[in-house]
Amino acid sequence: MEQKSGKVSVTTENIFPVIRQWLYSDQDIFVRELVSNCADAVAKLKRLVELGNAKVQDGEDYKINVIYDDDAKTLVFEDNGIGMTAEEIDKYINQIAFSGALDFVTKYQEQSTDKSGIIGHFGLGFYSAFMVADKVRIDTLSFEEGSEAVSWESEDGMEFTIGSSDRTARGTAITLTLSEDAQKIFDAGTLRMTLRKYCSFVPVDIFFIDVKADKLHAQNEEKRKKEAEEKGEEFKPSDISYAPINNKNPLWMKKPSECTDEEYISFYHSVFNDGYDPLFWIHLNMDYPFTLQGILYFPKTDNVYQSLEGRIKIYNHQVFVADNIEEIIPDFLFLLQGCLDCSDLPLNVSRSALQQDEYVKKLSGHIIKKVSDKLNELYKNDREAFERYWSDISVFVKYGMMKEEKFYDKVKDICLFKTIDDRHLTMEELTKDKKEIRYTNDKVAQAAYVQMAVNDGFDVIVLDEELDDNFISFLEYKYQDMRFKRVDADLSGEDSDDETRDKIRDFFRRALGDDKLEVSAKALGAEAMPALIMESEQNRRMQDMRKQYEKMNAMNRAAGQEPLNLDELFPVKVELVVNTDSPLIGQLRAMEAFGTKKEQVDRLAQHIFDQAKLAHGTLDAEGLSRYLKYNSELLGKTLNNI
Repeated sequence: MEQKSGKVSVTTENIFPVIRQWLYSDQDIFVRELVSNCADAVAKLKRLVELGNAKVQDGEDYKINVIYDDDAKTLVFEDNGIGMTAEEIDKYINQIAFSGALDFVTKYQEQSTDKSGIIGHFGLGFYSAFMVADKVRIDTLSFEEGSEAVSWESEDGMEFTIGSSDRTARGTAITLTLSEDAQKIFDAGTLRMTLRKYCSFVPVDIFFIDVKADKLHAQNEEKRKKEAEEKGEEFKPSDISYAPINNKNPLWMKKPSECTDEEYISFYHSVFNDGYDPLFWIHLNMDYPFTLQGILYFPKTDNVYQSLEGRIKIYNHQVFVADNIEEIIPDFLFLLQGCLDCSDLPLNVSRSALQQDEYVKKLSGHIIKKVSDKLNELYKNDREAFERYWSDISVFVKYGMMKEEKFYDKVKDICLFKTIDDRHLTMEELTKDKKEIRYTNDKVAQAAYVQMAVNDGFDVIVLDEELDDNFISFLEYKYQDMRFKRVDADLSGEDSDDETRDKIRDFFRRALGDDKLEVSAKALGAEAMPALIMESEQNRRMQDMRKQYEKMNAMNRAAGQEPLNLDELFPVKVELVVNTDSPLIGQLRAMEAFGTKKEQVDRLAQHIFDQAKLAHGTLDAEGLSRYLKYNSELLGKTLNNI
């Protein structure tokens, strides 16, 4: 054919800088784009064959070859799909004058610095090749009978030459002569990993061919053959065989009814590097009102706050797009792991636009519904299993309830609370008799308080996860007539008369040298501790807030700024509750009344106070040392009297 030269439409001068900026941190994206083009060419041919508008040889397999030649520094992407004519090359390669694309780029640059979603959605995928290549050549032969093979070549994506090609097989081969910079980044190993990253589930078999490795293999086989012949032995060189590097039929493409538990678990391990089996999963397979397929897994994990990177993988027609697109999937779902293939997603718009897209909103709402429906189904059909899974999924459920109102509405009645005796109760079960809920964040350290709450008829629950403070505040907002109190926030028992309280208060203030110490007196029972620390729920939450401000103060000091006075903002308010039923308190008061040595009385009072703080979990290192020393002295005296 007659050779032709020209210049690609001037709009590329506007578009190329955007491509370059977007690819700066994603230099491997061209692999996805060129493989996607190959897969698209195959899909178009398959469709024409189905319609009877094209023919292929019986038994012919569709495939994509990715051929890397380290010696020649070339990388070829080849398919046996629909191919192109000279006219089609002129239309699809040379004329990128898509006014819509240009309008979008102009608007996009004004609104956002996020360039994701541009490449591959305006016919620009092919041009990503120029980010890594000094020269790009196309050799293509159309499926249409009588077509001539055509070549297209360019060194910059702007100036091009079209001519004849010696290609004899239907389809297209795109040959990249890698730039010096690209040669430093990409080798056979890197390319294999990149193909697996983006193309693990492309619906056409992909074969990776390492030309240099194949040559070395052939040389080694020939050498072994000669050595065998010299020894008079027979040796048959092994042929090079290729296996697809992808799975073109991922599990989510099957109907849920056709999948076994073993297949779900095996697929999970093949995609995610997790040493545990998943707890359970949700298989999404819809054609209406959304085209949505995928599998979401509830993982078992030792650390629920581990990195969430890459936990929900988004695909478009089985081609990997991105991890964790929040505009499609609410961030609380990133505590799950899985793959979602959303072939109808409007990926040719910015993420800010995705947030406003009604289709995306409906899709996101549907995913939330399917997840909550699965949890409700498990709870209703097998509550025992649901309770068994609760320690692994509780953070997900609680976080989701706080983040997403639709999710809260659907799961609030199945949210469980674990009691100190390992039962699991819903909010309705927990509050059927009382509107006050007692909890502990450490049932061992707070054992004395826990027992008192149990004696008062409370089902004490354990709230020891990092987000529980925020979660209980959230629930109190939702349930206006219900309140959470830690077990040390309220002590039941009959208050002493004012005179007794005043005498006990004055005694402990003097003995401890603290004239502002809050002291009260209650009849807590003869077997209860002689004294306990009581801290209001409001004060405890204020102290938790103080910890956050302490971090802020540390940052202020590092920056040379004046720290906040936290003692003024968050004063510590605790109350010493003295048990008037305790024999030890009775003896202590008698010792004071009979004039026992003040030093002995004060030391015993201090010991009782230290014991109360120890049970409360607020005894500092100095106090603990003092407590243990005095405790040893008391034990020694006891042994001497035996």
